[in-house]
Amino acid sequence: MATSKDCFQTIHTMHKAALLAHRKQKSEDTSTLLGGQLPNKVVHDNNYIPLMTTGPDVSEKQMQEKPQSFQHAILTALPEDRHQPKPVIVVGPAGVGRTTALEKLIVDWATGKHLQHFSCVFHFTFRDLNAHKGVLSLQALLLQCYSHLSSESLALVLQNPKSLLFLFDGLDQYQHSLEPPTSLTLCSDPQQPASVSMLVASLVHGPLLKGAAILLTSRPTAASLESLDGYRMELLGFLKPQRKAYCDRFFSDPIVASQAFENIERTMGFYDFCTSPRFCWMTCSIYKSLMEAGEILPETLTQVFVYITIHLIRALSLDTTNARDLVTSLGRMASHCCLGPDSNCSKEEMASTDVQQFLTTPTSIKDFLHVDGDLESDNCIFSFHTQKIQEFFLAASFYLDESEAVSVEELLENHEGCVEFLDLYLAGLSEPSQRKPLESELGEFNTDHIMDFSSWFKSTSRKALESYHTDRHLHCFHLLHQRQNEKLVKEIITPSARGISYGVLGVHDCVSLSYIVTCLGEWDQLNLYSSKDLTEEKANLLVPAIRLSHKIILVQSSLSAGALAHLASALSQGRTTELDMSYNPMGDTGFKVLCTGLGDCNIQTLKLPVCGLTEACCGDLVAVLTSEKSHLRVLELRGNTLHDQGLRKLSHALGSPHCKLQELQLPRCELTGGSMEALSTALCVGQSELRILNLAQNCLTDQGVDWLAKALQYPCCQLQSLILVRCELTTLVFKELGVLLSSGTSGLRTLSVGLNKIGDEGAKHLWVALGNKRCSLEHLDVEMIQLTDACVGDLSAAVRASGFLKSLVLKNNHLTDTSVPALVQVMQDSRTMQEMNLQYNDFSEDMFEMMDQCAKIKY
Repeated sequence: MATSKDCFQTIHTMHKAALLAHRKQKSEDTSTLLGGQLPNKVVHDNNYIPLMTTGPDVSEKQMQEKPQSFQHAILTALPEDRHQPKPVIVVGPAGVGRTTALEKLIVDWATGKHLQHFSCVFHFTFRDLNAHKGVLSLQALLLQCYSHLSSESLALVLQNPKSLLFLFDGLDQYQHSLEPPTSLTLCSDPQQPASVSMLVASLVHGPLLKGAAILLTSRPTAASLESLDGYRMELLGFLKPQRKAYCDRFFSDPIVASQAFENIERTMGFYDFCTSPRFCWMTCSIYKSLMEAGEILPETLTQVFVYITIHLIRALSLDTTNARDLVTSLGRMASHCCLGPDSNCSKEEMASTDVQQFLTTPTSIKDFLHVDGDLESDNCIFSFHTQKIQEFFLAASFYLDESEAVSVEELLENHEGCVEFLDLYLAGLSEPSQRKPLESELGEFNTDHIMDFSSWFKSTSRKALESYHTDRHLHCFHLLHQRQNEKLVKEIITPSARGISYGVLGVHDCVSLSYIVTCLGEWDQLNLYSSKDLTEEKANLLVPAIRLSHKIILVQSSLSAGALAHLASALSQGRTTELDMSYNPMGDTGFKVLCTGLGDCNIQTLKLPVCGLTEACCGDLVAVLTSEKSHLRVLELRGNTLHDQGLRKLSHALGSPHCKLQELQLPRCELTGGSMEALSTALCVGQSELRILNLAQNCLTDQGVDWLAKALQYPCCQLQSLILVRCELTTLVFKELGVLLSSGTSGLRTLSVGLNKIGDEGAKHLWVALGNKRCSLEHLDVEMIQLTDACVGDLSAAVRASGFLKSLVLKNNHLTDTSVPALVQVMQDSRTMQEMNLQYNDFSEDMFEMMDQCAKIKY
């Protein structure tokens, strides 16, 4: 006599066999170009490519760095030892492969590959569940759908809910709510009759077959998703590696597969819908027919749909007049679907469009349209396979319309908010090269409508580019990219339209921006300020724009290592002369990657403030500075913790004959006087071209400045500006600086020593030096050094005696009204002085009128 375990195993085996047999039978159904391959056929023919997903509870950053396959995510979400299981919710847009992924899951279970801890898997579509009226028990529903099971065997299976997996596909098509009515109690008995909506709600929320695993799929638009508690994962579809694998499998010839893949990626890989397996099937199918016929492959999305439309029309063997009327009718239907609440047409509404006058067979109808229901039924619903083809027919019908009833502006206004690609298609079809193949099948487009679009496009583009709205600029670039008209780009994109920041860029934006810059041949300033998610993919797409940009701004941006590698490569081959990467947290590791392109490029100004650099980066920086091909003139490293050891390494580079650096900015780099000896030595050897040195906000002390002063005495030292703001200097240092300036051996023209607390006593050494005819200082900044009125006599005498001084910064000191007459008088008398800055001193408003008498005083 068979044991309960034997019976259970028999049921398990029989159920698997029945599922496989049913799917093999359904796999014989035909596929369509727009509708794609049927899920069971994809799996049966072994053409399934694993889809990518976020997996449950995966952050967006983790998703970008390491997406996982749908199968792996499901195994993680439905482990054998799960406790208090929640529904698994798989979300993804139309055509992304939700149904096919479920089909693969079922077949893998039935063939013993995965999820073998489940004894039975039951699969339902919400569309089929909508058809069930009246009441019945869950057991009765299962017996209706799985006739190979007997009442006795099913009863045995239902005794162990934890061994059951229920799959529900297409929640967005469900006509009921998953939330149970508040006035009714959920079912808990599989033999209790209830409405189908109550049975589903009871399964999902747990009382019915408590412990059973539930998996649902849905488009993101389903209303029930908001209140549904469970493990939610987003189905990403085909990323680039999966698209490559799909092309390799679709085309038997590897060379042809590579050509098709590269063209698809270049032409459309930046659109979100390219992750759709259905779109990949459609594109590869049309590419195959084009390549077999020796045709040129498309370069825009518009051209792809031009060829698809031609393929579909030729299959009907219609003459030009009827083909034109068909597309016009499809355009009317497209408008109705765009504007209607359900994006579809009833059978009665279809009759008013005249579409079925040309699509006379079930096959022809399904080639062009998606049919929901029996074609013979009055309840049959028609819709387009995708929004993209729907809007393409709307755009094409506009150009085919011989009347002047609707302008392009009215067309876009009427469909605003319910279309995504319409203006792109209008842009593409307005170009002769893109519409010509379609005109050969449909007759010539309405030239008045083409001129209307061109006029509208130029007008709106100029208005968009005159604004400072990044999104409007980028949308204009999208349309220009779709038109593929280099002459038009040069006409519309004027120099005044090129200064805006393009910090937040999508993949499509990167492609379009690079296209615009390439058409123009150069770009003055590529402003990518605050690009927080500049991924490797985006950086790669921006390479053409980077190469042709004279100045690149990446301030407060975040680049991955892969993105930095593309940036470095573009710089080494480009014409960029200035790169600003301030506040970019690249660190030493990222900077090392960037340096691979800095040693052989045209960069003259490199700004790297607060980039998380340490002394470890200085070896790479030295290699760049001492490269024979380096053109670097200005280097800003403010706010990086280089320490003395880092500056010692940089000092070796300054002494190299290949180092062309003229300005070095090192404020707040945690330097001390201990590194000044090496710097002084480098400045004295006669090789250094350094003119400007900023050491502000470093604790240099007297010893450090003493070393610098020694270097400045050497005639071969070319330093002309020494910024020593907030360096903890004393009166002794100011005395030494005074001696140096008076000696006539120094070439210093600019000196900033503000925020050092030395007062009148320390400053008098500078006034004495200024009065010396051998002092050639032109700009002196003594902000906030605690000056008082007592210094004004010596200060005035020094200014009068100086033959070189042009500007003097005295702001943020303790000067009062008493000093004003003397300062005004000396500025009026001086022939060389151009500006004296007296801001933020202790002046009363009574003195403002007096200071206004001298335009050279700023207060």
